[in-house]
Amino acid sequence: MKDEFFELWVYLSTTPLTGLTVTLVAYLAGRRLYDASGRHPLLNPVLIAIVLLVGLLWAADIPYRRYFEGAQFVHFLLGPATVALAVPLYRHFAEIRRNAFAIAVSIALGASVAIVTAIGVGWAMGASERTLLSLAPKSVTTPVAMGISESIGGLPSLTAVLVILTGITGAVFGTYVMNALGLKDWRARGLGMGTAAHGIGTARAFQVNELAGAFSSLAMGLNALATAVLVPVVIRLLS
Repeated sequence: MKDEFFELWVYLSTTPLTGLTVTLVAYLAGRRLYDASGRHPLLNPVLIAIVLLVGLLWAADIPYRRYFEGAQFVHFLLGPATVALAVPLYRHFAEIRRNAFAIAVSIALGASVAIVTAIGVGWAMGASERTLLSLAPKSVTTPVAMGISESIGGLPSLTAVLVILTGITGAVFGTYVMNALGLKDWRARGLGMGTAAHGIGTARAFQVNELAGAFSSLAMGLNALATAVLVPVVIRLLS
């Protein structure tokens, strides 16, 4: 029985559909644990899904490239999902317009702090110059961060890993940090989450409050634009 199961798995692991299936199953398992815990931040479903998938790929000795042949269908849906963020933005457009100046200031300061602290921490820990360049855009969504990293001489693949780690860290600990700071305004909490933790943080913000999610999605987009402009400036000033 064990040999038959192994042969079946070897066959299935070579088909693109398997990558898609295990991704969905891993996320659903993470979501079930997340809901069962009362949506505890430490049991973030994305984090659980990543751990399960990494463990599976390592145990079954499946190359990432083969896995991604199927998982790329989920990756494709990131585009429509990002466009769908326009719906809550439209619902809260009046609130966003009333706070336009505060939003602009917070994004500019947030993007600047994210860039400088990332480079500063990396430099203090003795990171190489190329690693520092890869760290600079870590707080924006992956496609934008990888493009910025490549344009300034960083390693896009390293930047992608750092972006994911940043998003998960923000989604898991962001609520605790804002609670500790006594931050109760959902608009401010959303801006902070979207600026610091991009898409994964935005998903967490929507799970907590729709207004926070709307402001987080706005911050995610504006922070990507601000970071694309500010990173070359900061690198030039620090070099």
